[in-house]
Amino acid sequence: MQKLPIGIQTFKKIRSADYVYVDKTKFIYKLISEGTNYFFLSRPRRFGKSLFLSTLKEVFEGNKELFKGLYIYDKYDFTPHPVIRISFGSGDYSIIDSIYEEINYILRTNIKHLKVECSNLEFYKSCFKELIENTYFKYNSSVIVLIDEYDKPILDNILDKDKARTARDILKNFYSVLKDMIIEFKVDSKEDPIKQIEDKKYYQKYLAENKPIYLLWNKI
Repeated sequence: MQKLPIGIQTFKKIRSADYVYVDKTKFIYKLISEGTNYFFLSRPRRFGKSLFLSTLKEVFEGNKELFKGLYIYDKYDFTPHPVIRISFGSGDYSIIDSIYEEINYILRTNIKHLKVECSNLEFYKSCFKELIENTYFKYNSSVIVLIDEYDKPILDNILDKDKARTARDILKNFYSVLKDMIIEFKVDSKEDPIKQIEDKKYYQKYLAENKPIYLLWNKI
């Protein structure tokens, strides 16, 4: 008899240890094939958001064998993409310095996992930008960023307005990298994206502005 995955939020562990898993991959396939390039998932606590993000991570990293017998297995091509995983789910952020410490830990963890470098971890915004940029150029692939519990440092300080605003400003500064760096191109997923951008004369334009080029396919 299969075990129930009580308290387990890691898709790989559930599948590898043969726990019961309710197949949600139909929704993931629909999200990837029919959705836009940006998603905000808002659900109550204990509703499976973290497990869903863990499942997305395994899909985008191309770990096809974990999905054997599930809906998405023979429908998605499982082309690997580098994944940056950010989570503020653990820890108490009532002390503002702990937010900086957690951001530093998140960056170091992703740098190690993706085998890239950051010139200065002390400047978390520029380091996050370098992380995305260096990951893109190292793997020559669009970068997937998954963020879990994005606002917990604010919620931990919700009764102290000044501290809540400080936490908000730190996170706003951190997340602003995503808005600043991503340049969206509508491309045909069946053709070479680099060639299409060159054909549209976007490549030189953005290269001249010293901005990294990130390709977000309509169908990843």
